Amino acid sequence: MNSRPLRRSLLALAIAVAASSSQAASFDRIASFSTADNLPAGGDITQETSAEIITASGDGNTLIYSDSPRGGVGFIDIRDSYNPQAGGFIDLNGEPTSVAAIDGTAVAAINTSESYTLPSGYLATIDIASRKVASRCDLGGQPDSVAISKDGRFVAVAIENERDEELNDGALPQAPAGFLSILELSGGELQCDTQRRIDLTGLAEIAPEDPEPEFVAFNDRNEIALTMQENNHLVILDAATGAIINHFSAGTVDLTDIDTEKDGALIFDGHLEGVLREPDAVKWLDDDRFVIANEGDYKGGARGFTIFNKAGEVLFESGASFEHQVVMAGHYPDKRSGKKGAEPEGLEVARFNGETYIFLLSERGSVIGVYRDTGKAPQFVQILPSGIAPESAIAIPSRNLLVSANEKDLIADGGVRAHVNLYRLGDEAPLYPQIVSTSDSNGLPIGWGALSGLTADPAKPALLYAINDSFYKAQPRIFTIDAASRPARIINAMTVTRDGKPALGLDLEGIAADGKGGFWLASEGRTDKDVAHAIYHVRADGEIDRTLAFPSELLSNETRFGAEGITLIGNRLWIAIQREWNDDPKHSVKLVSYDLDRDQWGAVRYPLETPEQGWVGISEISAFGDSVYIIERDNQIGESARIKRLYKVAKSELKPVPLGEKLPMVHKQQVRDFIPDLKADNGYVVDKIEGFTIDKRGIGYAVTDNDGVDDSSGETYFFSTGKM
Repeated sequence: MNSRPLRRSLLALAIAVAASSSQAASFDRIASFSTADNLPAGGDITQETSAEIITASGDGNTLIYSDSPRGGVGFIDIRDSYNPQAGGFIDLNGEPTSVAAIDGTAVAAINTSESYTLPSGYLATIDIASRKVASRCDLGGQPDSVAISKDGRFVAVAIENERDEELNDGALPQAPAGFLSILELSGGELQCDTQRRIDLTGLAEIAPEDPEPEFVAFNDRNEIALTMQENNHLVILDAATGAIINHFSAGTVDLTDIDTEKDGALIFDGHLEGVLREPDAVKWLDDDRFVIANEGDYKGGARGFTIFNKAGEVLFESGASFEHQVVMAGHYPDKRSGKKGAEPEGLEVARFNGETYIFLLSERGSVIGVYRDTGKAPQFVQILPSGIAPESAIAIPSRNLLVSANEKDLIADGGVRAHVNLYRLGDEAPLYPQIVSTSDSNGLPIGWGALSGLTADPAKPALLYAINDSFYKAQPRIFTIDAASRPARIINAMTVTRDGKPALGLDLEGIAADGKGGFWLASEGRTDKDVAHAIYHVRADGEIDRTLAFPSELLSNETRFGAEGITLIGNRLWIAIQREWNDDPKHSVKLVSYDLDRDQWGAVRYPLETPEQGWVGISEISAFGDSVYIIERDNQIGESARIKRLYKVAKSELKPVPLGEKLPMVHKQQVRDFIPDLKADNGYVVDKIEGFTIDKRGIGYAVTDNDGVDDSSGETYFFSTGKM
């Protein structure tokens, strides 16, 4: 029997369910906290900081996270979960790799290794109230994961003694071997003399002499599930005796309908066979079943999650289904296609209101997949935005809270800081995602991202078209959006072609419907990268049938920041140039026109706002009624963002003069500040609001560019501005 049609039918059903926002219960982000807010007052605000592994005090009022760059653990006060506050920091003189907590005690694992061949580390207990170290024990190796038994009696530590990935291309074995440490905990202090080191050599089929313990978790019976990621092996142990109850290979999975090429295109018709699962995180669902996140870190990476029982039987395998949910939410990381795809790494399992939930963290996709445990195949609930590179999560069911920690701090590149995100379970439809895709004609998910321009269908209300930019250099596309749905739905994707093949050398930033079924497209040039500054007309089937190269009068003063939007008024195209070119006065840009009947170029000048830092430029131009609407934005993110605004200019002012002559300055009027819209989902303010259009009813719509999930949270915001 050919199972592919069945798989694709199930995928189509999953897409339909994902597109519906009518869940009875769902999570929404209610707050986010930048770990930079825990830096000392008057200190170096540019110091790198991170939140990697996160836990919570027993009362659920304090979060504790490991901060590897700063060498300690940070605290966040969440008594008011909607307004988290900095709670201080403890320097632990090493690299914290993990932290766990019970009641008022936190346990942190600290790596102090001199080298890969001389690993060392220690375990410390911290009194959460006083923020002081209460006890510490030498571990005799480099720790990774730490867990505390639910009765507070035992602490388990995976001593990884990690491999040097630069040595012999990271090939195993590499001595010294890792092991598992089990210690007892009493009165908030470690009992160092109870420490037992459990030998794990000789178990795995892969490098049996070099076990690489990765993650540990306890069930209610004080049994430990242990992953050995590079060895692709799972071990079940009894904490009280240290005895190995069972051990078995994590096995392999065959993957279909996936993207396997890092080629600047999202095409999900590939397959891989016999992929090693190589699990990272593990969590128990009950005393017999546990779930693993199949990240891969050596030769595998099955892109999903698997449920086992203690006997080693596979009870459920997600295959590519989780990755498809990531794709439909616009979070698929194409740069990981040839390796581990969306790369699920972290896990949390918790019971809310009588239901057990699985939270699967995609490090590269920067989302959390939420599933409901049914005892059989888990039920997909939703995708949550997470900030960049979520590493771990902690559930606080007593307060209806979920918390995630994303480790990536981009301060060195002028980017966003690491954040901790808080979510609350409620009965309302989720705020995110605001736009998703459906399946294509082959039943495969429509891949999308980096949306950079919008236009409305001239005849049909709430029917819009968007384009992607050059992040997907091998797949320039025009997307059809049903904006009447909640969330909005991408229902079709048409490739822009030249001679029947995907058109290369484009950086599409603007789109305008021509009123005849075709489109005008503005491509931002980069002559240093052989991308021409030009306008293209495409037919209804996406084929380019006309090219308007920028005239020499423009190109003689070009910079890399070219056309960012296009609109059609009568027989004249208007193109917004993003930033000043060499002949523009400071803080002003050109609105360039092209008369389609007379083959004439002209321009007017547009005044830009003055930035507090960075630069300000135009992102979009869209005509409606007696005005053109223009997005201005700065290139700042998070708390530094100031200018994300919509302005309008009267059409009567658009009186172009020939290029090379003195250009008249138009006047503008502010229509909307987008920053409240970009804060509505309680994450950090994203940089690129790039698309805006108004449909035939006069309803405005805006969209952000998620940079293809590359050093970005991947979050795309799509929202209506109401009647204009």
